[in-house]
Amino acid sequence: MNRLHFVALLGMSVSAVAARYDLAAVRDASTLETKTLEDWRPSTRDKSIRTKLLEITVCEWWPGQKVRIPVTFNAPLEGVCSNIVVMNMGLGSRPATPRADELVLLKQHGVGFVMIGMGTIDAMQPVGQLHLGMKRQLLKTRDPRFTPAWIWGMSQMRGLTAALAETNVFRSGKVLSTGGSKRGVATAAAGIHDDRFTAILPVVAPPLGNPGGPVVIGTEPPRHKRADEEFYRQLTAGKLGLDLEAKTALQDRATRRTAERVTLDEARTAGWSAREITDMTAKAWDVCRVTDHLPSLHRRGLEVFYCVGANDSVTPALRELGLRYPDFPIYIVPGGQHGGPANAGYTRRVPLSPDVRENFVSFALHHFFGTRSLPPSPTVAQTWNARQNTLSVTVSLPDGVASIENTLWWSIDRSEPFTLFFEYDQWEQKPMTADGQGKWSAEIKLAEPPGQLDILTVHKTIENDLPITVSSPYLRAVDNLKP
Repeated sequence: MNRLHFVALLGMSVSAVAARYDLAAVRDASTLETKTLEDWRPSTRDKSIRTKLLEITVCEWWPGQKVRIPVTFNAPLEGVCSNIVVMNMGLGSRPATPRADELVLLKQHGVGFVMIGMGTIDAMQPVGQLHLGMKRQLLKTRDPRFTPAWIWGMSQMRGLTAALAETNVFRSGKVLSTGGSKRGVATAAAGIHDDRFTAILPVVAPPLGNPGGPVVIGTEPPRHKRADEEFYRQLTAGKLGLDLEAKTALQDRATRRTAERVTLDEARTAGWSAREITDMTAKAWDVCRVTDHLPSLHRRGLEVFYCVGANDSVTPALRELGLRYPDFPIYIVPGGQHGGPANAGYTRRVPLSPDVRENFVSFALHHFFGTRSLPPSPTVAQTWNARQNTLSVTVSLPDGVASIENTLWWSIDRSEPFTLFFEYDQWEQKPMTADGQGKWSAEIKLAEPPGQLDILTVHKTIENDLPITVSSPYLRAVDNLKP
């Protein structure tokens, strides 16, 4: 039994600690079982850079089941990269290259890229089987190590181990990880637990809360099921501006999401207690919940910046995040969606937002080279005039912060997270006016008192020609004023 297998299965008790990682095992390159698929050569897409494609072992997740993934390295034709970006690629065994905007970092600044082939568990090798084995292990052991977040984070860390074994190309220095959705979860887990990572930029991943509903299917609140049934009734009746293809696509998505979860009957048959059933959702995401680790990460010097969507149930706790951590570095895209079937009305996908793409490049240049600063969170003051149904909002940014776009966004009577309606809630916007004293203000005039009024302010800052867009904390300005 190799060290990585031993640590994964025997080295930790079945508890919150069990879901964490043994860094000595993670960093042991001798257990990678590296297979070179294509050795270093000029990229077929861009002859000014070189690539290498290999396959590595992440771990032996349980006895007899190794998890292997493809990894692509990208680097300048010559030299050693001490600044490294760890991000993701598809599961196919062919070389990948960064997008055009990301290539600026590689070609102009010598940043190396490590691209990890990782996906949903049902799509990873052995396809159609790995997720079934994962669920069997989870049911048997009740150990949150056998959940997607754990193996996704492990994949990111082991990919970095493989890169640092290429000593003629990569050197341990500054390492920034980024990715969206499952890859954002991987980014957060790797950054939290592996101090080789010096910065993370997760996209549509949860800084606080548990994404996407419960791990045990059948424990959802009945009101969520009723809300979704009403959503489909309105969709079928043509009241939502979506066609019937959208209904089929959304239902197919729901079916795919269940592949990585267990049912209530399965949990009960396996002997889980009611408490274990309730607690498993939080335990499954413990490894990637960055707010649980902020003091230690701050001491370590890890730089953190999140880009998420206000209409994304993967980030359901944004209001709580704003209340508890008002200075958390984040860009919340108003109305921003996680993404999904192209024919299901997802028109504001956060990972495709130009602002989010700009944020990554500018954040990377900030982290690696200090080319610009990371702007602090805006400070928001608000006043509700109940007589006039008017909300006045004033935002302050520190001296010296050049903000070229300042917008107030609001949404009335929002739907509940984890329901389909939540993903399609509407937001309105209004430009904010500068007062010449480093403050911006705007006023919302409503026809009648709202039940709830949620607000965000968004600010695009420019420094050395590099844009970064940030938002205020997610705020509930008005709650339950309707008679």
